[in-house]
Amino acid sequence: MNVLGIFLTISIYFIFNRIYQTRKKFYLNPVMLTITSIIILLYMADIEYGTYMESARILSFLLGPAVVSLAIPLYKKREVVIEYSTHISGGVVLGGLIAILSAFLIAQLLGGSESLLLSISPKSVTTPIAIGVSEHIGGIPSLTAILVIVTGIMGNAIGVPILDMFGVKDRVARGLAMGVTSHGLGTARIIQEDKLSGAVSGLGMALNGLFTSFVLYYLIQLLMSI
Repeated sequence: MNVLGIFLTISIYFIFNRIYQTRKKFYLNPVMLTITSIIILLYMADIEYGTYMESARILSFLLGPAVVSLAIPLYKKREVVIEYSTHISGGVVLGGLIAILSAFLIAQLLGGSESLLLSISPKSVTTPIAIGVSEHIGGIPSLTAILVIVTGIMGNAIGVPILDMFGVKDRVARGLAMGVTSHGLGTARIIQEDKLSGAVSGLGMALNGLFTSFVLYYLIQLLMSI
């Protein structure tokens, strides 16, 4: 069982990635299908999630270096990033606000409880930041983690097709949209298409995490008082 997680994750992803490469359909997204398949297999085989994660610990460990490595394309494209610094800053602020407000207001409109509203608000930032922010504002950290993962999966699966559908061709804009709305998984998707977009996406993910952690508490207080 000590290599179950590694073997299972890599094997399933390899299979679905090969299928995706031949068809290129958003519903065949390998990340989405791999996660779904692993959940089903663990449930059917009655394997505890903790057992699976213990055997896949090395993959979790490698997430750290993978995130840090996003600084490499960012450094290589630093001239373009500096040139577009004003646009990127404005995009992070506007995108971060829309991500928070849209999640909060839609959940409120659908009758979500206060704890759900607080938990869903930081869904578009990376998991460690989202969990910390959720706990600080009175949300449910475990629920926030799930919502963050779902947001990332959806961004990874349909983010690029949506950008294509609306005719967004600017490489900086595409990267910023993916990073701000769907954090690491969105960045992992867009960097496969274009290094500049991937660099901007990684920067957008980091900046949105900082922006959200600073403004969310005060914004939530304002929204709850209205």
